[in-house]
Amino acid sequence: MTKQELIDKIKKLAKAKYAKQIKYVSGSKFNVVSQFPIVGDVLVDLMTDQYEIFVTDVEWVAPKPTTFRVMLGNSEYFFLTYTNKSWIAQVEGKNFYLLNLNEKEDAMNSISRVLRYGKTKPETEPVPNNEVPTEEVPEELPPAEA
Repeated sequence: MTKQELIDKIKKLAKAKYAKQIKYVSGSKFNVVSQFPIVGDVLVDLMTDQYEIFVTDVEWVAPKPTTFRVMLGNSEYFFLTYTNKSWIAQVEGKNFYLLNLNEKEDAMNSISRVLRYGKTKPETEPVPNNEVPTEEVPEELPPAEA
């Protein structure tokens, strides 16, 4: 084997090794996941490799400790916080340390429960053409009972 053949073989192996990572990073529809690929890995662990169906946005909300808000399709959200040892998922106000398998499973169950809430409904129906809603007042009042 010549020196040039060895160099070509190493280049070929390096391209094959990093092709998945480059494809994964550029293939995400979320900018934050493209900047921080490890967030995508955590989301795959917590949800599935098709997490993009259930997630509408991933926002970077704090630099230290590095915290991300994961917006779900039903307008609910949960937080992912990076620590030196592991990730912490905060779902419905409860912290789950993803280093522990049982807490990771609890976090997955909590995210599943949040996804089952369904879409939020508006409290009032929108009024067409910016009209002010009026209450109907009866013309005659009923007689008062004695």
